[in-house]
Amino acid sequence: MNTDVITPVPFARTPTPALDPQPIAAALPEVEPLRPQMLPPVIGDYVFDVSDRTQCPPDFVAVGALAACATLIGNRVRILPKQLDNWAVVPNIWGAVVGPPSAMKSPALKYALSPLHKIEREWRKEWEEQSAEAAADAELSKIALEEARRQARAKLEKHDRDAAREIIAEAQSAALIIPRRKRLIVNDATVEKLGELLNENPRGLLVVRDELPGLLAKLEDEAFQIDRAFYLEAFNGDASFKYDRIGRGTVEIEMATLSLVCGVQPARIAPIVRGAVTGSSADGLVQRLQLAVWPNLSKNWEWRDRRPDPDAEQDYESALLRLDRLRLGSAETPALRRFTQTAQGIFIEWMTDLQREARSGVQSEALEAHLLKMPKTVASLALIFELLSGDNEAIGDGALLHALTWADYLRSHAIRLYAAGTCAAEAGARLILDRRKALPSPFRARDVHQRGWAGLSDRDSVEAALQILVSTHNLAPREVTTSAAGGRPTLEYLWHPKITEGGR
Repeated sequence: MNTDVITPVPFARTPTPALDPQPIAAALPEVEPLRPQMLPPVIGDYVFDVSDRTQCPPDFVAVGALAACATLIGNRVRILPKQLDNWAVVPNIWGAVVGPPSAMKSPALKYALSPLHKIEREWRKEWEEQSAEAAADAELSKIALEEARRQARAKLEKHDRDAAREIIAEAQSAALIIPRRKRLIVNDATVEKLGELLNENPRGLLVVRDELPGLLAKLEDEAFQIDRAFYLEAFNGDASFKYDRIGRGTVEIEMATLSLVCGVQPARIAPIVRGAVTGSSADGLVQRLQLAVWPNLSKNWEWRDRRPDPDAEQDYESALLRLDRLRLGSAETPALRRFTQTAQGIFIEWMTDLQREARSGVQSEALEAHLLKMPKTVASLALIFELLSGDNEAIGDGALLHALTWADYLRSHAIRLYAAGTCAAEAGARLILDRRKALPSPFRARDVHQRGWAGLSDRDSVEAALQILVSTHNLAPREVTTSAAGGRPTLEYLWHPKITEGGR
C-alpha cells in the first residue's frame, strides 16, 4: 500500500503564461580576445599559425609559449621593479587553459612546448653518452679504490694513519661522479622527487598537467598539506624548502623555482574557484594561476589541412633556443635587470592604480587577492618580452607596455574565472536540464547527487542548482511524506509540461 502523501503540483493548478519555463542565463562575463599585436612576432606568428591549423583558441598556445619562455629563462635573471629597493621577481609563470574537452587544449600546449621537448631529447642523448662512459669509469674506480685500500692497509700496519687517510681520500676524490640528467618538464612527480629534480636542475622546472583538478584535489587532502605548502612557496620562484622523510632523510631544496601550465574543463574549475571565493580553500593557490585564460570558442569551425608555416616555426624555435643559451647569471648569483626611467614611471602609475583599486573593497576578496599578485606577473612578462627582443641591460617601455596589455587581457579572464565560482549554480542547473532524461520522473535531489555530475558532487551545489530551475519555472517542487504517520517531508521535482512535450 502506498503511504506517500503528495502536495499537488503547482503546474496542474495554475498553467498560466507567467509560469512558462524561462531560460537560464549564461552569467559569465565577456573576456578580451588575444590579438596578434600582444605578442612579439618571433612567437606570435607561430601561436596564430598553430591556432589556425588546429582550430583552437590562440590563447591556449600563447600561455604555453610564455610558460616555455619562462622555463628556459628560469631563475638565472631577475627583475627589480623598484630602483632602490631589493624586491626581486623571478620570471616564472603559472597558467591554466580553460575549455571543454573538444577545445584542443592538449594539442595547443603540445605545440607550444615542442622546443622544450626537443632540447630535452638532446640533453638525454648527451646524458646517455656520459652514462655509458661513466659505467666504464666506474669499473676503473673500483679497481683504483681496491688498490688504494691495499696501500692504506699497509700504512696502517706501520701505524701511519695520516698516510692511510691521504691515500683513501685521494682515491675517493677521483671516484666516479655520476652524470645528472638535465630536465625542463615534469608531468607527474611527488613533492619529494620534485625536490630532488629541482636540486639537479637549479634553473627551475615546468610542471605540465593535462587536468588541473587532479593536482588540486590531491593538495586539498589533509595528508598532502606539506605538498600544498611547497607549491605555494614555489610560486615566487626564489624560496628554499626543506622536508624530512623516512627513507629519504632530509631533502633541502636550495631554490624552488617552478612554472606551471595545465588544462581544466569549465565544469571542473567552478567548484575549485568556489572554494577560493567562499573561503574554504582561500590560501591563494587559485590566485597564483595568473595566466588563467578562458576564451570564447569560435562557432565557425573550419577544416584545415596545410603544412605549418616554416618561417614561423623556425623563428619560434630559434627564439626559445636563444633564451636557453643566453649568458645570464645562475640561481646563486642571478643577473639583475631594472626598468628604464620612462618604463619605471609607467609601472609606478599602473601599480599605484592597481593597489588603490584592490584595497578599495569594490571587488570580491578572491579577485582582490588575484589582482594584488599581478605586479609580479607584469614584471615577469616585461622581462620575458625584453629578453625575446634581445639581452638588453634594462627593461624598456616597449616591453612593459606589452606586459600591461596582457594585464588588461588577463584581468578580464580573471573576472570570468571568479564569476564561475559564484555562477556555479546556474551552470549546474543547465547541466541538470541538459541531462534530464537520465533522471526518473519525478526525481529527488539525491537522484542528481548520486550521479556525480561535474559541479554537482555535493548536496549544497545540487540544492542550489535545483533552486535555480524552480525559480525559472523549469521545475515544480512538491512535498512528499514517506509514511502515513507523518515525519519529515522531502521534496521531489517534476519538469514543466512544455519541457517534456514531444521529448524536449
